[in-house]
Amino acid sequence: MRDIEKEEDIRILVDSFYGQVNRDELLSPVFNEFAQVDWEAHLPVMYSFWSTVLFGSMAYKGQPFPKHLRLPIDEQHFDRWVTLFTATVDALFKGEKAEDIKFKAQNIARIFQMKMGILAV
Repeated sequence: MRDIEKEEDIRILVDSFYGQVNRDELLSPVFNEFAQVDWEAHLPVMYSFWSTVLFGSMAYKGQPFPKHLRLPIDEQHFDRWVTLFTATVDALFKGEKAEDIKFKAQNIARIFQMKMGILAV
């Protein structure tokens, strides 16, 4: 296995991860029934987001947190999201960037939970 090195790797990761989210009994209803995500529009946004997070590309222009405030989610949802994300990275990539993106995903989840009052500061 190789490390995450380029934009195409981000696409592979995001597509694989959200494929799992769409099959997950806990997360799929939040994304597909409650939020009614338009995947054709959402996935390119996620490519830009993770490219910005990992490579500093500045491709993402937005504020991800406010969109999550209205969702019916709790610590269990965040735990599952992190577990799936980490497992997806581990299945596809190995290296410094792979470790970095997993660490950043965990931090993002923790910060969102704190801001939402799900996790104590």
